[in-house]
Amino acid sequence: MITFLSGGTGTPKLLRGMQKVMDRHEISVVVNTAEDIWISGNHISPDLDTVMYLFAGILNTETWWGIRSDTFTTHEEVTRLGADEFIAIGDRDRAVHIARGEMMRNGMRLTNVTKILCERFGVRENVLPMTDTEVTTQVKTDLGLIHFQEYWVRAKGKIEIEEVLRSYDEPPVATEEVLLAVAASDAVIIGPSNPITSILPILSCEGMKQALGGKPVIAVSPFIGDAPVSGPAGVLMKASGFEPSSIGTFTCYEGITDIFVQDIRDPVQVSDSVRFDTLMTDEDKSIALAHDILELVRKC
Repeated sequence: MITFLSGGTGTPKLLRGMQKVMDRHEISVVVNTAEDIWISGNHISPDLDTVMYLFAGILNTETWWGIRSDTFTTHEEVTRLGADEFIAIGDRDRAVHIARGEMMRNGMRLTNVTKILCERFGVRENVLPMTDTEVTTQVKTDLGLIHFQEYWVRAKGKIEIEEVLRSYDEPPVATEEVLLAVAASDAVIIGPSNPITSILPILSCEGMKQALGGKPVIAVSPFIGDAPVSGPAGVLMKASGFEPSSIGTFTCYEGITDIFVQDIRDPVQVSDSVRFDTLMTDEDKSIALAHDILELVRKC
């Protein structure tokens, strides 16, 4: 068993390869939920959905969000009628948000909701939200605090940010299911997702770092030089006081990693790191990196 810590883009690209080279029942994924948001009365969990759709074989891998060949009839009509739906939600994707929102309003834990949805999509892997309570990543701007989705989707990441914060009514706690998955694992892999908004929220859940203490932890850098492979990780790292690079990522993880993986093209030097081709531009590249990382796991 291997447990992966995942956000919505970098790690799913690695999981695309892992599902081809591992027994899919031996994969557990702990997914960031700090970017979740309620829109139009429905619950969007973007990182969970990306992982679920990938394993269900329906993910739009052109965008790495949403369902392949989805239509947007409802979104177009909702916005025409004047609703402030700033995220383009596909029709089939919306059905998932509606079902999730209804189950949660009826008192069901997000972990159980996710299990039901995965079963209905035929997902064999163990997909787990990091926590069952609401936690939100916000960014501090000249306009005040705004939800990360407002910054990244509505503003397209084009406004200055001063700080990245997490808000909640009660401190997030790693679920029993998450802790059991980690305990049963031969290794934990921190995928090449955004360290600030994807991985740190998971590591910040009570009980998570302690659970990782007895396990080999392999982290894959999302940076090549001072630029992330995708997304706003560089800006968010700076706003959080870290160098936007592999060394900044290594520092961000506060010594919990046993093996740190960098890209073969990365000019930044991290002591004792392992070098692989981490630029997963297609499925074959994802599979190749998956093989390389599994070899590391076997040597742990």
